Amino acid sequence: MKLWGGRFKKGTSDLVNDFNSSIRVDSRMYKEDIEGSLAHVKMLGKQGIIPKASSDKIESGLNEILTRMENGVIEIDSSSEDIHSFVEGTLTYYIGPCGKKLHTGRSRNDQVTLDLRMYLKKAQKDIISDILSLQEVIFNKSKENISTIMPGYTHMQKAQPITLAHHLLAYGEMLKRDIGRLQDCYKRTDEMPLGSGALATSTYPIDRIAVAKDLGFSKITLNSLDSVSDRDYVIETLSALSMIMMHLSRFSEEIILWCTNEFSFIELDDAYSTGSSIMPQKKNPDVAELIRGKTGRVYGDLMTLLTVMKGIPLAYNKDMQEDKECLFDALDTITLSLKTFTGMLKTMKVNKDTMRKGAAGGFTNATDLADYLVKKGEAFRTAHGIVGEIVLHCIKENKAIEDLSIEKLKEFSPIFEEDVYKAIDLFTCVEERKVIGGPSSQSVNIQLDALKKFIEETKGGL
Repeated sequence: MKLWGGRFKKGTSDLVNDFNSSIRVDSRMYKEDIEGSLAHVKMLGKQGIIPKASSDKIESGLNEILTRMENGVIEIDSSSEDIHSFVEGTLTYYIGPCGKKLHTGRSRNDQVTLDLRMYLKKAQKDIISDILSLQEVIFNKSKENISTIMPGYTHMQKAQPITLAHHLLAYGEMLKRDIGRLQDCYKRTDEMPLGSGALATSTYPIDRIAVAKDLGFSKITLNSLDSVSDRDYVIETLSALSMIMMHLSRFSEEIILWCTNEFSFIELDDAYSTGSSIMPQKKNPDVAELIRGKTGRVYGDLMTLLTVMKGIPLAYNKDMQEDKECLFDALDTITLSLKTFTGMLKTMKVNKDTMRKGAAGGFTNATDLADYLVKKGEAFRTAHGIVGEIVLHCIKENKAIEDLSIEKLKEFSPIFEEDVYKAIDLFTCVEERKVIGGPSSQSVNIQLDALKKFIEETKGGL
């Protein structure tokens, strides 16, 4: 069934029908379409725009269709132009000509953005819930590894000793911001556009506020032109999803490195690894690699809609039908990525001894040696130079700083005393960094408490 055609003398070609159709994409919004129609027809009856008996009959028919679709009795007809025409056509088939009154006072232009907003509001909350599940795993893994010393890196070179807990909690902070962005997107998605019509509202006395309240929206949109042509809320969500995938990709890159033979910091569970068709010894981090690859796909979804929207004049244009395919692809991709990544991280085995040995190499305690001299009265820049000379000597002699005798250290500076060995011990290097945000157990526990509180409060607000 088409919702138009009166002014046409001949039908469109099968090729154009197929090209024009969006049913394969927007069929997933059938529930939102029916729920939006229910709110709309209730309002029509209450306002006396159509007879109350008609609105009651339509409401009953829509509820029956929803029940039958949920139970699999009614299947979506792929030959329909879109989900809106399918629902209205099915309604008219079941209850007769009365079903044709459903579309009074609305357009597909405001109907489609209503459906999309309703669908996206739920999806945004679902993704927040998935991120919270990942944060819970990060919290638990961090709590288990407060004392697991590992090397921290800059420029992919060993820099200073930190702990695995401190490292994991960095991603906990990134994911907090990701949730904040989605919550912010939700506020702007939570505006009800129905009643805007094709572009200029309606001459019927419709009650938009009542419909918004019935559908759980916090407010209505205020400009009908903007209402039907706005896809900022989709673009903003795609931007937030791209950020989430970027964070997952960074984390995946480190996991890929950590499980190499060269690092051996971790071992992935068999359930989250794959093998090779030719090399029997291989255990590949395909989950992490796929997430890294799928990040580009989500970026592409964002760029697709930005490009579609950049040249569109007000108000609705058919180009905007392309909004849903890229949005749904991004939502599906990130949902699967988050769930799979969470399971991979949860089952990951940490090789604590190897991590500590990694921190012991590469002179990660050199900064602490310089700080030792500063605390003894030396200027930092001078201390920096002294330690640089010590490191150069150690490289030539293939030794660690702590392998040098006190007599040898005194050749570089008479300030050195026996207490220097405690000062540059890896445990001391970590534990003395008590500044809020640092890797000491004291600081990490503050971060853990903050993450736990954030998870609990966010869960309570869903």
